[in-house]
Amino acid sequence: MHLPLNALRAFEASARHLNLTRAAQELHVTQTAVSQHIRNLEERLGKPLFRRLPRGLALTDEGQALLPTLSDAFARMEAALEQIRDPRPREVLTVGVVGTFAVGWLLPRLRHFQQSCPFVDLRLLTHNNRVDMAGEGLDYAIRFGDGAWHGTHAERILQAPLSAMCTPALAQGLQQPADLARLPLLRSYRADEWTAWFAAAGLPCPVLRGAVFDSSLTLAEAAAQGAGVALLPVALFTRELQQGRLVQPFALELQRGAYWLTHLQSRGATAAMQAFAQWLLAQAHSASAGLPAPDAAVPEAKQAPFEDS
Repeated sequence: MHLPLNALRAFEASARHLNLTRAAQELHVTQTAVSQHIRNLEERLGKPLFRRLPRGLALTDEGQALLPTLSDAFARMEAALEQIRDPRPREVLTVGVVGTFAVGWLLPRLRHFQQSCPFVDLRLLTHNNRVDMAGEGLDYAIRFGDGAWHGTHAERILQAPLSAMCTPALAQGLQQPADLARLPLLRSYRADEWTAWFAAAGLPCPVLRGAVFDSSLTLAEAAAQGAGVALLPVALFTRELQQGRLVQPFALELQRGAYWLTHLQSRGATAAMQAFAQWLLAQAHSASAGLPAPDAAVPEAKQAPFEDS
């Protein structure tokens, strides 16, 4: 069956908006033209796609079945056309990322990067903050620390101060930092973090009885399931805060390092590397200004070999 592309496009836009006027504005045509396209399509299919309501439209069962397929097809067509229009050849960019930064910061912005830099074929590899950039073939490595890695150039992405985080239920019994002594304090392999946090609060560190984790992701999940209180970089667990799985009972934060974009000093920057760095640092600047994410063998560093902060 031959179905005109304009009619399919008119249906897809109208089905997304459930409003002919907004669909016409998106397609830069008149509302009459959109309505005619939809009528023609329904006649060819022999099925109604919309129910006309006093205040808008509603999809029929046939319309609901057709919409996701068309939306996916138009999105793929647009992506292919963008690649054709972009004069730059596609470039592979391989980036190693500590897991917490990848999940808590980079992935929510990934779609925006793909739309902004369609010529970059991004390959993400997670690591535990220890990387061999040359041996692993990495163009960039995003890692946590003080920025001092021999033979590398580092640009700071964002600070990641640690704060105590736990479930709302556990937080109900916490009036002051000293109350934490009654609860299991979950730990990373950086054994001095709780000691430093309590020192900043002007208190001696209590006996630590919580489990030890080698990943901030599993540490946070344990805290979210009520196993105890964890020291976590709040900026990378905003989703858990928004969902109400974790809360920050005290404002006290401990500065232990930052996330850095690093590359070997001997590595010349490609167009893909330049595009990624510019995008990443712009996103970091927006994040530091409080804007939401868009719909964004190495010698030993000073920190312990823990996954990230």
